[in-house]
Amino acid sequence: MNFSFDNKDLEKLYTTGKSRKLKLANDIIDKFFARVQQIEAANTIYDLWNDKGLNFEKLQGHENLYSMRLKLKYRLEMQIDWKNDEKTIGDFIITDISNHYA
Repeated sequence: MNFSFDNKDLEKLYTTGKSRKLKLANDIIDKFFARVQQIEAANTIYDLWNDKGLNFEKLQGHENLYSMRLKLKYRLEMQIDWKNDEKTIGDFIITDISNHYA
C-alpha cells in the first residue's frame, strides 16, 4: 500500500536516516523502517492485522487513527485514507511515533 508522512521529522528520518528532533534509540529507528516496509508490501489491511506481532489496531475514541507496535512501549501512529468501501485498501498517512505508556 502507499504511504506518506504528516510529520516532517519522521519524513526526514525516513529519507535521511537521521533526525535531530527525534531522540530515538537505534533499535526503534530500525523497527520504524521495518514497519514502513511492511506497510508498503501489504496488499490489503489483512496483511497487517494477521501479523499478531504488529499489534495493529484502531485507536479507541478516534475516527480514523490506527497504531502498530514498534518495540515494547513505542507505537507508530497513522491515519488511513480508505480507497474502497470494504476498508481493506488505503493510503497510510504516518503521523507520529508515540511512547504508548508515557
